Amino acid sequence: MRRLVPARPARLGPARLVCVDGPSGSGKTTAAAFLAHALTAAGHEVVELHMDDQYDGWDGLGAAPGRVARDVVEPLAAGRAGRYRRYDWHTGRFAEEHVVPPVGPRSVLLLEGVGSGAAPLAAYRSLLVWIEAPAALRLRRGIERDGEAAAEHLRAWSRTEAVHFAAHSTRAAADLRLDAHGRVVR
Repeated sequence: MRRLVPARPARLGPARLVCVDGPSGSGKTTAAAFLAHALTAAGHEVVELHMDDQYDGWDGLGAAPGRVARDVVEPLAAGRAGRYRRYDWHTGRFAEEHVVPPVGPRSVLLLEGVGSGAAPLAAYRSLLVWIEAPAALRLRRGIERDGEAAAEHLRAWSRTEAVHFAAHSTRAAADLRLDAHGRVVR
């Protein structure tokens, strides 16, 4: 995966936008962390953004990709800093503002999470990686991460993300499809 990134065209100004998308609990965060480490070791400047920080709560998937495109990606593509407010899941509202500095030719903006492969970001994207896993495994991982109290939210989120993925043809648009163990899938 690390070797794919520099081979892809820069579409975020002089930099590359790499998106890691797929259903909740499939392993996106783990894959993105692995990729960030490998790219950094290869001399790239990696800026990681997590879609979990972009949603307006459990019902916030729909607006998040457009907001990331408008507030972060479009300014970076134009050579300016991007900005976003991090959603605080404990308080149920947006919190502090984060500034994403302008990017250079060795920069990679690594956007991880459900919705990162959505249509509003496609024109800027150099690489879309799709991670998938069986539904039972994904739910188990979500409960392990968020606690049993989140189980109903996770089930509802799963239905919401399925509609989102279908509307954006995310899996079909992916340049690389991996399973939860990092194996290539068709």
